[in-house]
Amino acid sequence: MTRYDAFMKVVETGSFTKAADALGYTQSAISQMIRTIEDELSTVLFMRSRKGIVLTPDGEEFLPYINNLYNAQLELKEKQREMQGLQSGVIRIGTFSSVSCNWLPGLMKDFKEQYPSVHFDLRQSEYTIIGNWIKEGSVDFGFVNPDAVTGLTVIPLRVDEMLAVLHPEHPLASRDTVELSELAKEPYILLDEGDISEPMEIFTQYNLTPNIQYKVFDDYTIMYMVEKGLGISILPKLVLSRHHQKIVTKEISPLVTRKIALAYKNKNVLPIASRLFIDFIIRTIKP
Repeated sequence: MTRYDAFMKVVETGSFTKAADALGYTQSAISQMIRTIEDELSTVLFMRSRKGIVLTPDGEEFLPYINNLYNAQLELKEKQREMQGLQSGVIRIGTFSSVSCNWLPGLMKDFKEQYPSVHFDLRQSEYTIIGNWIKEGSVDFGFVNPDAVTGLTVIPLRVDEMLAVLHPEHPLASRDTVELSELAKEPYILLDEGDISEPMEIFTQYNLTPNIQYKVFDDYTIMYMVEKGLGISILPKLVLSRHHQKIVTKEISPLVTRKIALAYKNKNVLPIASRLFIDFIIRTIKP
């Protein structure tokens, strides 16, 4: 406690005794704190009246300035608590592979330059499971398709185009654009994304049934399978941006896209480190 706490409590209670009881100090200690402020300001701040202890005219003049100091002190203490939380903060994130490989490394690196003591705990899965992790509190927040989750706060980040992935010697590899109807006839490797699959939704929209030969959880595994000639696939442009496999990618007609969003349950109860990182992600990623 500081002398500004003592001053504001005397103003609030109209009594040195009540202020001392409320703050857990003796009356003489409270009186000494008030005298310290009066000595600094070379004036008298309180006087006795029939109503108890009241401010003098000088006290009334100084009140808003002392109140500002008191509030600034409270803000400083709150910031100190936040920074102490950042020193040992662990940020738990649910994510899928294209985000964890392409966005998160750079985001984490830049954030740790500001808060070097923060730690990260990444859990990787598909949209539906990530949404459940957020709801049960296994992660603080996660990256999802907004259409795959309910009961969460969702912040849209970006719309990512999806491309056809082909072996270089595939007959469609010479095209600039491939038709969705042509892809439906080929041996198809499906990326398992939980309850929602963007390619499957657009196949259904156009009354097409793909020839699914494989169902795979990891998009990088799919790229290696395409490289070996096991089939074709449709994958997000984000994950295809840095591939080194011997594959080709083509735009699809009609356009196939997926939505990427950030989701959390109740931001106000998250650790300060996670709240700051959420804000940092939104500032950095959102157009």
